[in-house]
Amino acid sequence: MRAPFEEMKREFERVLRNRGFSPERAARCAAIFAENSLVGVASHGLNRFPGFIEFVERGLVKPEVEAELVSSFGAWEQWDGNLGPGPLNAYQCTEQAMTLARQHGVGCVGLRNTNHWMRGGYFGWQAAQAGFALIAWTNTKPNAPAWGGLDPRIGNNPLVLAVPNDAAPVVLDMAMTQFSIGRMETARRSGATLPVPGGYDAAGNLSQDPAAILEANRALPIGYWKGSGLAVLLDLVAVLVSGGLATHEIGQRETEYGVAQVFIAFDVTQGSSAALVNQAVEGVIADLRTATPVAPDDEVLYPGERALRTRHENMAHGIPVEPAIWERVLAM
Repeated sequence: MRAPFEEMKREFERVLRNRGFSPERAARCAAIFAENSLVGVASHGLNRFPGFIEFVERGLVKPEVEAELVSSFGAWEQWDGNLGPGPLNAYQCTEQAMTLARQHGVGCVGLRNTNHWMRGGYFGWQAAQAGFALIAWTNTKPNAPAWGGLDPRIGNNPLVLAVPNDAAPVVLDMAMTQFSIGRMETARRSGATLPVPGGYDAAGNLSQDPAAILEANRALPIGYWKGSGLAVLLDLVAVLVSGGLATHEIGQRETEYGVAQVFIAFDVTQGSSAALVNQAVEGVIADLRTATPVAPDDEVLYPGERALRTRHENMAHGIPVEPAIWERVLAM
């Protein structure tokens, strides 16, 4: 089943306005959710939308509250999200990081007391399409065991890196677990098997069964001990830069809210012209194109290329949706 992009965005906007969002904020938030599904990340688009609305109704996400500046240290600022909508807070702080970068060459915004930003890659594209490089990440509740442990102690702490390019920005959006929790939930609903092991089952065996991994609560860190260590450091830096809560503190709440995030933007055109930036990026992409694929009918893609292709396809033919979830949104 497929739904047109504009229809999905319109339905999201309708629901948000009925939950207290102003027209402007409803439109922005709806566009972010719809765009996430458009590029093939329904786990942080349509599929996450009903849960987001539940958080609004519970008062954990406050529709009309905006992030505000708390402290300023030149190119580095601390902002409080005031439990406003995570996607809107992240959009605002990405814009602010770029504003600081225009002044200083680099701009850093630490955001505390905010909510789930949904698909972090959205904000990488936001910066790259404006001509900026971006590094951004968020901490989360504990949802994976540290390397050598059995119970969840680290967050999957998604990390985004993006660079501009006129033809197509290069954007990496990755969790510190082999698969995001949202993707494993989607796979579990459809009965799909993960392409590679994504965690451990209850018996401690590496598994490609998302249901078994989620039941055991043992997602696999990327790179084993390396991903575990990176998750810990991302959490610590986010806490120190934003002044917010750490993963273990978020885990003491009844559910995940009040997370900490970091947005670091670079005005790369201050170091060289936009033409030279594009030349450098295109050179890297061109070199990747010369790589010999493992399978003859496969190809080597740069980060963000698959999302761009999926976007074009879904804009033309409609966004694939899980009927039960889509009908749930229509009925709201």
